Amino acid sequence: MTPEQLWTEYKTLNPAIGDEINAWAFGVEPDQLADLVLRGEKTATASAYDLYKLENEPLPQAGSFDVILDSQDRAVCIVEITKVSVLPFNEVSADHAFKEGEGDKSLTYWQQVHQELFTEWLAEVGLEFSQESGVVLEEFHKVYPL
Repeated sequence: MTPEQLWTEYKTLNPAIGDEINAWAFGVEPDQLADLVLRGEKTATASAYDLYKLENEPLPQAGSFDVILDSQDRAVCIVEITKVSVLPFNEVSADHAFKEGEGDKSLTYWQQVHQELFTEWLAEVGLEFSQESGVVLEEFHKVYPL
C-alpha cells in the first residue's frame, strides 16, 4: 500500500489530519522496526540532533502524524507523535531505551547500538560523536491500522 492510500483510509476516521503526508522509514532495519511499531512494541525512536541542524530540518512536533514505511517504501502504519525532546546522549533514560523496543530493551543495548550509528552517521558529514551529542527523542503511538 502506498503512503497516500493509507493516509486516505485513516483520513476517513480522522479528517483533522489534513493532506500533508510525512512518510519515513527507520534508518537501520526498517522492516523489523516498522513491524515492532505495528505490533505496539516500539513506541519511541531517537536520531542525531546535529543532522537536523546541518540539514536545517525542523524537529518533529508532538501532535503530528507520520506514515511508517518498510524497506520498499510501502506504508505499514500511521503513528501520532506524542512527545519530542532533545537531550545529550549520556542523559537518555532507561525508560526511553525500553520504549524503543529493540534488542533486550536495556539502556546498555540502546547506548551501544546508537553510539555506533551516531558515530557513523556524524562522521559521514564531518562531525564527531561525543557522549554530550544531542539526541532527538520521539515518543509516539500507532493510530492506524487499529
